[in-house]
Order: sequence, then structure tokens, then C-alpha cells
Amino acid sequence: MSKPEEHKKREPAAKEIKPETTSDSAETPAYDSATTEEVRPEDLKTRIAELQQSIASVKDQFLRKAAEFENYKKRLESEFATITRWANEQIIVELLPILDDFARSMKSAKDGPEFESFHRGIELIYNKFLRLLEKRGVKEIETHGKPFDVNYHEALMEMPKEGVAPHTIIEEVEKGYALHDKVIRHAKVIVAGEPHPLAAQPKDGMELLTQKHARPEKPPDEGTEDHGTRKPSDGAQANE
Repeated sequence: MSKPEEHKKREPAAKEIKPETTSDSAETPAYDSATTEEVRPEDLKTRIAELQQSIASVKDQFLRKAAEFENYKKRLESEFATITRWANEQIIVELLPILDDFARSMKSAKDGPEFESFHRGIELIYNKFLRLLEKRGVKEIETHGKPFDVNYHEALMEMPKEGVAPHTIIEEVEKGYALHDKVIRHAKVIVAGEPHPLAAQPKDGMELLTQKHARPEKPPDEGTEDHGTRKPSDGAQANE
């Protein structure tokens, strides 16, 4: 086959491609015009009005909820202040009878000062007060003979004591108290310490130590005999 015939056969194929490209470019504006025709201005205005109405409703609900929360917050603060102010009312009411007992005891001591009856009355009031504290969850912290514990005790002094193990409480200076297993005041105590090194030495060793540091005795003066007995002078013998 010659070259001119091949050229003629290829021309129709090239011509077929051109209409496809031109048809695509022509269809695009037709599609755009169809979509613009579907959305009308009236529909857009209706849609905008609906959205504005929904926004206004949500805004109104938000403002109402904010106002309700603010009122709830103020009411809660007022209730908390009231509870805090009157929180001790019940325990004060329970303490008033003990105050009356103190007043009666002081009056009876003034009218008839008898130590035995006055001491008995004060002891009854003290026990009554302790029972009230125990009822409210207050209890004393045990100290005497117990091992020292920084969680419950405060050491004021440490001193050795014979027959007592170190770090053992030997004396209570001020009572400690706990409220519902919470320490509200530590007990002030005196604790047994380590024994002194000199105290651990035997008695014979102490005597040797005392003799070692004792002052030497002075030699007897001349003219004395028989362990420091002074000889009488000639004048004294003549007087005799």
C-alpha cells in the first residue's frame, strides 16, 4: 500500500475525535443552566427564614438555661452559707447542760466549801463531757507505755529510764485527741531514751573511776604523830 492511501485512511479517525471534544464543551453550560433553574430565589428565602428561626430558638433556650444555672448557683451558695453558720448548733445545745453543771458546782462551792463534794462534782462533769465527745467521735490517744509514733505523739523530751525500753512513752504532758480516726491534736509526751554509757558500767568500775579522779591527801605536818594528832607544846604541858 502506498503512503497517500494510508494518509487518506487516517484522516476520518482524526475527524471523529474532534466532535467528541466539542460536544463535551457544549454540554457543560447546558448542565449549569439546568441546576440554576432548579434553585429558585423564593426557595432560598424560605430556607434562610427557617434557619434564622431555628437559630433564634436555640439562642432563646441557651439564655434560659444560663439564667436557670445562675439562679441555681446563687441558691446553692445561700444554702451553703446557712449550713455553715448553723453547723455547730447541735453540739452547742448538747454542751449547754455541762455549762449548767459547772455553774451549779461553783455556786455550791461558794455556799459550802467542802473539798470532797466539790471534787466529786467536778469529776462527774468531766466524765459527762468525755461521754459527749465520745458520742461525737472524739477519743483520746493512748500514750503511757506505748511505743512512740510520730503520727500520734509529739516528743517534748527524751530521758533514759531504768527498766524501760528506748523510744517508749514514760509520761504524758498533754493529752491528744482523734476525730473519726483523724488526729486533731497530737499528744505531747516524754520518751525513754538510750541509757547513758556511764550508767552501764559496773559498780566497781565507778569506784575505780572515782578514786582515779579523787584529790590526793595532804601529808601530815611536822610535829604531829599518830595520824595527825598534834603534840602538846611545852607551855601546855606546864599548864597541865
